[in-house]
Amino acid sequence: MRIAVLGTGTVGRTVAARLLELGHQVTTGTRDPEATAARAAAGESYRDWAARVGAATATFADAAAAAEVVVNATSGAASLGVLAQAGAKHLAGKILIDIANPLDFPDGGPPALLYCNDDSLGERIQRAFPDARVVKTLNTLTAELMVRPGSLPDAGTVFVSGDDAGAKTTVAGLLKEFGHTDVIDLGDITTARGAEMLLPVWLRTMGALGTAAFNFKVVR
Repeated sequence: MRIAVLGTGTVGRTVAARLLELGHQVTTGTRDPEATAARAAAGESYRDWAARVGAATATFADAAAAAEVVVNATSGAASLGVLAQAGAKHLAGKILIDIANPLDFPDGGPPALLYCNDDSLGERIQRAFPDARVVKTLNTLTAELMVRPGSLPDAGTVFVSGDDAGAKTTVAGLLKEFGHTDVIDLGDITTARGAEMLLPVWLRTMGALGTAAFNFKVVR
């Protein structure tokens, strides 16, 4: 599939690299491709990373326009703005996989959710782009486990939420390509509230364990 991964941080790079490894055609989306190309992370420029894994890079709009599936791997607080730059016409009719978390980072305090209880980032994205087929998933995992769950002794559980059954089926297929074996469909996009509200528990668990290399599992 032709997939646009919007966001060039750790999550975006990790997801893009794994999709390429699995044989998909991937373009990463960023505000300024030239500025991004020169940026370095872990001693490697983005340009060198893209060349090494075989990823194309384009603006948010150009990446989304050429894709069949769009992945929102941006910071949750910036996601709506980024998707607006991608353009509603370039998202219309396409599967939009939202893996972001709407986290706020107050000074001196632990991260908190910008929206919760009666709203979620997934719902806000669906309302802002009603012609997109939004599916919320993978937000309850660290980046490496999103795409390589088999690195744990038990891969655990992942969730999907969305209004479009066909879109969720396609996304579940991608999750299985990554190695996820327990995918639970929570229901329509309003159920993204539950998945996003797992983040406070996830963050406290990471603090208690001293690592992000874990997942939740629904035992039944």
